[in-house]
Amino acid sequence: MYNGKKILCVIPARGGSKRLPGKNIKPLLGLPLIAYAIAAAKGSAYLDRVVVSTDSQEIATVSRQHGAEVIMRPPALATDTSKIVPAYQHAVAAAEEAAVFDLVVLVQPTVPGVKAGDIDAAIEKIISTGARSCISICEIVDRPEFMYRVSKEGMLAPYTDTPAGRTQDMEPLYRVNGAVYVTERGTLMDKGKIIDPESCASVLMPRERSVDIDTELDFIVAEASLRELNRL
Repeated sequence: MYNGKKILCVIPARGGSKRLPGKNIKPLLGLPLIAYAIAAAKGSAYLDRVVVSTDSQEIATVSRQHGAEVIMRPPALATDTSKIVPAYQHAVAAAEEAAVFDLVVLVQPTVPGVKAGDIDAAIEKIISTGARSCISICEIVDRPEFMYRVSKEGMLAPYTDTPAGRTQDMEPLYRVNGAVYVTERGTLMDKGKIIDPESCASVLMPRERSVDIDTELDFIVAEASLRELNRL
């Protein structure tokens, strides 16, 4: 609980990853991938409850071993085309059989660089700003000023009219890094939104902790980044 708000954390972990099979429990530096998200959530000073939403008994077993409660997701909410919001709403509704929450935090297991401090910073930010949502971001490296569209004939056209200059002189730009989303309960359950585009705050995470794993290459990069961070 923080500032009188009761807070639920949901870690979504579908079992049917196609591009990287078994992704959510694939060993990363000796721990299953999902263990990093669970550890970050369990280390939060503000979360009242941490649950993993999954359709996989194997993921459920691993999640329990690392200290998380598990809410089994119906198969209809775990297909390749399923949207995350209905699965998220299902987990909240199941968790609220015991108590209603004010804020819901989504922590993605695919960003192993996430820390408890990132979660708590996002919770503090949504409350201090009065926003209806708050997300974690990181600064981008690949600038749109250096990007191009390619025609069917293979001809290049600038992606943006903004002229390219020295990178160090350009305005910083950011992307959603996929690690932490905090949403007011009503925004999620009544409006069906995780991010409210009209009222969304942000917290900054460093790029080296913002690798979002979707492919084998992402996994290799995340592993190298974490190994280096652990040496510091």
